[in-house]
Amino acid sequence: MLALLVLKVVKIEQVEGASMFLIDIMPLMFIPASAGLIDIWPTLKPVLIPLLIMTVISTVLVMVVSGKVTEFVIKLDNKEQKKGK
Repeated sequence: MLALLVLKVVKIEQVEGASMFLIDIMPLMFIPASAGLIDIWPTLKPVLIPLLIMTVISTVLVMVVSGKVTEFVIKLDNKEQKKGK
C-alpha cells in the first residue's frame, strides 16, 4: 500500500475512509490478544522479564538504525539538491 501511495497509483482520498475506520476500531483488535495473554499467564510468567528486556533492546536498536538511515538519506538528498543548483 505504501508503494502504491508513493507511486501515486492510489490516491490518499481513495483509502482515507477505510483507514479512518481501521484506526477507530483498533482498540478492539487488542482484546483477543489480551485474553490470550491471560490464558497463557502461567507459561509466560517465568520468561516475562527476559522477554521485556529483549523487546526494549530490539526496539531501541530499530529506532537507532532507522534514525541513522534517515540521516543518511537526508544527507544524500541535500547533496543532490546542491548539485542541482
